[in-house]
Amino acid sequence: MEENDDLNEEINDNLSEENNENTESSEALTRVSGMYKDWFLDYASYVILERAVPAIEDGFKPVQRRIMHSLKELDDGRYNKVANVVGHTMQYHPHGDASIADAMVQIGQKDLLIDTQGNWGNILTGDRAAASRYIEARLSKFALEVIFSPKITEWQASYDGRKKEPVNLPVKFPLLLAQGAEGIAVGLSTKVLAHNFVELIDASIKHLKGQRFKIYPDFPTAGIIDVTNYNDGLRGGKIRVRAKISQLDKNTLVINEIPYGTNTGSLIDSILKANDKGKIKIKKIEDNTAADVEILIHLPSGISPDRTIDALYAFTACESSISPLGCIIEDNKPLFIGVTEMLKRSTDSTVDLLKQELEIQLKELEEQWHFASLERIFIENRIYRDIEEEETWEGVINAIDKGLAPFTKHLKRAVTVEDITRLTEIRIKRISKFDLDKAQQHLESLQERIAEVKHHLANLIDFAINYFKNLKDTYGKDRGRMTEIRVFDDIEATKVAIRNTKLYVNREEGFVGTSLKKDEYVTDCSDIDDIIMITNSGKMMVSKVDSKIFVGKGIIHVAVFKKKDKRTTYNLIYKDGKGGATYIKRFNVTSITRDREYDLTTGKPGSQVLYFSANPNGEAEVITVLLRQVGSIKKLKWDIDFSDVLIKGRASKGNIVTKYSVKRIELKEKGVSTLKPRKIWFDDVVRRLNVDGRGELLGEFKGDDLILVINQKGVAKTFLPVLTSHFDDEMIVLEKWIPEKPISAIYWEGEKERYYIKRFLIENENKEELFISEHPKSYLELVSTDWKPMVEVEFPKPRGKEAKENESVDVEGFISIKGIKALGNQFITEKVKNINLLDPLPYEPEVPEEVENIEVVDEESVASGDDEGKSKDQDAGSADEPTLFD
Repeated sequence: MEENDDLNEEINDNLSEENNENTESSEALTRVSGMYKDWFLDYASYVILERAVPAIEDGFKPVQRRIMHSLKELDDGRYNKVANVVGHTMQYHPHGDASIADAMVQIGQKDLLIDTQGNWGNILTGDRAAASRYIEARLSKFALEVIFSPKITEWQASYDGRKKEPVNLPVKFPLLLAQGAEGIAVGLSTKVLAHNFVELIDASIKHLKGQRFKIYPDFPTAGIIDVTNYNDGLRGGKIRVRAKISQLDKNTLVINEIPYGTNTGSLIDSILKANDKGKIKIKKIEDNTAADVEILIHLPSGISPDRTIDALYAFTACESSISPLGCIIEDNKPLFIGVTEMLKRSTDSTVDLLKQELEIQLKELEEQWHFASLERIFIENRIYRDIEEEETWEGVINAIDKGLAPFTKHLKRAVTVEDITRLTEIRIKRISKFDLDKAQQHLESLQERIAEVKHHLANLIDFAINYFKNLKDTYGKDRGRMTEIRVFDDIEATKVAIRNTKLYVNREEGFVGTSLKKDEYVTDCSDIDDIIMITNSGKMMVSKVDSKIFVGKGIIHVAVFKKKDKRTTYNLIYKDGKGGATYIKRFNVTSITRDREYDLTTGKPGSQVLYFSANPNGEAEVITVLLRQVGSIKKLKWDIDFSDVLIKGRASKGNIVTKYSVKRIELKEKGVSTLKPRKIWFDDVVRRLNVDGRGELLGEFKGDDLILVINQKGVAKTFLPVLTSHFDDEMIVLEKWIPEKPISAIYWEGEKERYYIKRFLIENENKEELFISEHPKSYLELVSTDWKPMVEVEFPKPRGKEAKENESVDVEGFISIKGIKALGNQFITEKVKNINLLDPLPYEPEVPEEVENIEVVDEESVASGDDEGKSKDQDAGSADEPTLFD
């Protein structure tokens, strides 16, 4: 045992000595955790500064800057193979050729800096560019003018020390904003959206003039954008982008412009996926995209084009949101700034670069003037003869210096040895052919140029403004805004979703759902709808559509629920508890908490619904109440008109009907709407109808009133005022349609080459009708919906004669009302300068007697219409058959 203890002691002593030695040596070592921290920060910094985020000075990432530098080195005016440019760029960029080629293709597709040749891909279809050995590139004239200026460029050694590359290129234009930039680094990202070329130049000029400016994104894919929440491109901002969708005919939609960030392939895939999920209904899609986008969407018959357009925005990539993030590199550090500040800094940098170029130019011109003056003195005064007898170089220099001394007082700087050396290099042939007059003219030309450069330096801001104007005039043609800026309306998915499933009810067991296919069919619905359910005990609940929902026994009403619907009116008569009085009430259900049970009665035990009806347009029926024969009751039967009952809140108790026991309630007469006509406005900003008071009031509409729309093509149409309706840019008339009010039109008849005039009435409701001739050269000159319109004809002035006086024409007196397809009467045979619409003659139409209607508090409502077919709408939204209970 003692031997073992001694052995253990010796081992412990040895271990302690080794630990002491390791402790001393560990001070010179770095632990793995420390290495990870340092290496990770080095890597993160490298990715941020050298790969992902552009510099504010020139708007380039390092790979882009090196590509442009390589293109400049290879530039001889001819195209270079992209593979050759990529290989040349690898002298400066220590990464693979694939990353360089991809970056170069992205620059080339922006059609600003690189003049491309070959298949460079298609941003509209998403097609990739051909291999770099098949495509060619050279610098554009714009790039040569704006990006390069070697004399003011700061240079650094390339990664292997063999070459010199620019630290930053002297870009004299807000290039970062023109091209946009996107990159993801370690813990950092950037997303600067592209802006319009001409608008950037205009904004730069405004900044130089001290004026305020606003700039918004503009994308090569065109489309429509809502920049309400752009937030100057800072973190937290957002823009919404949409495809431009129009109606080709009643069964065909066409997409001509796509939103940024998509291509025709991904867009079509998203539409097909939405169709497979039942969100929309389409028959087929045709992609006819070539130089321009054209995607045709064919709809099944009975499907509303307007509603489908909204559904495309709600459920497909036809609408998406983009979150910008203005992050750039300044002084080797990330900086978060908005696009306004980016443009200001870029413009100020351009002014500074222009100043540096002018200062260098001035210095060079002064040097030219100085040597030209010395050369003239040297030759004119034959100072070159003074060196004939000198035998040493120093003697030659001193002789020339001495000979120049009397004539150099007017020079702007002292004569140096380098100047004298240059004089000795002048050839005898030049001396013999020296022309004093030409020399003087050259000096005067240099003086004029020096004065001009000094003037530019003294008026640097004006010079910079002219510089930007010259860029706009030279390169701004065909670079107008492509993406339309518009405020979007919010689309509620529940209102535009196609009804892709069926709803059933089991009244006995108290279940509602889409899986109860053996039970009673209720209506078609979508899988994102809410369902309202009411039982005979007066309980109400709203739940999301599901396969099977337990409500409770005695279900008397099931329907699709519409939020904020103040037109659907519920008529209810209930018994207030066992032996209680009977009450009547009318109410709306506008807002609820989903899956919460509400009481439509007072909630007393034994309360029971005796009569119920749901009316989508506020209909009020007449019912007959029959009492039980109890005691000495004299009146056992009487009628009640629901129109005499005010519409109140869901929780109201209602008005008492009787204190006696009710035997039954019978429906005597179906009712008509008791709601006041709906006021409808048109908001030109979002180009949609609304009931919120936004825009121009079109009028008050009853259930069967229609809207009249006339467009520039000479097409008129009347239709129900549905909130989902879309209106194109060619619309020139939008108003409430009065059937007996004539429409007056003057149009150019292409075949007869004459102006014709006509007055007509709309003959077919809900149908588009062309009221001018179908000749391709025919066009609508003007149209009026006034009762008694007046027009003025202006005549051109013949040579050497006075112009004929303007003629005023009473349209009603000129022509009577004819059919919509009639050619009309020939209006005028002479040449016409203009035809103008004047103020109409006074007219007072007969005013029909107004029917007194019940006021609904906070009335809203144009119901979301649907042309998908009357049967489905009636199932989902028409007045329920009243429910009677003994």
